Amino acid sequence: MAIGLTGSPEVLIVDKGYLLGKNRAVPSAPDFSPNTDELVANNAHFVSDFRDAGLALAPQRHLAIVACMDSRMDIFQMLGLAHGDAHIIRNAGGVVTDDVIRSLVVSQRLLKTQEIILIHHTNCGLQSISDDGFKKQIEDDCGIRPSWATEAFTDPYDSVRQSMNRLGHSPFVIYKDNIRGFVYDVETGELHEVDSDPRHIS
Repeated sequence: MAIGLTGSPEVLIVDKGYLLGKNRAVPSAPDFSPNTDELVANNAHFVSDFRDAGLALAPQRHLAIVACMDSRMDIFQMLGLAHGDAHIIRNAGGVVTDDVIRSLVVSQRLLKTQEIILIHHTNCGLQSISDDGFKKQIEDDCGIRPSWATEAFTDPYDSVRQSMNRLGHSPFVIYKDNIRGFVYDVETGELHEVDSDPRHIS
């Protein structure tokens, strides 16, 4: 199957599980099929038993959680939270970026959260790449080098510390007395707290 954009000389060809870009093959999932129709149908069952009407706009626990987008982490189940308890902000790696700070500022200033929990995890995909290497791959495929940082890391504990440091130094984050960071073990389900002092890890 050939996919082209009008007016574009580039043609992308999907073949044997690979999306072929300008210069290299980008792996794709050979068993992929769209999920949206099934998920929208599932919503009908959700609506039939919907019980969350009337929840307050502001989180009940005045808590914001920044976590990795990893599909193995169910934040609500992991922490025993209920709907309406906390804001959950997720991205690749769970790292504190400018956009995470934007969300936290809205969370704190408009919706009255005063506590922040960071959750990274073991066996993260960002541990398998480097910023420069990943950007080079994208540039080879697209012809454009991304301006954003990939935020790759080798040690999730150090990554949590870096994110805690960014929060501590941000002039926009107004509540900083209750910021704690953790690494989630994807093999055991345990949370390990990260001391901001690199000499101490529990």
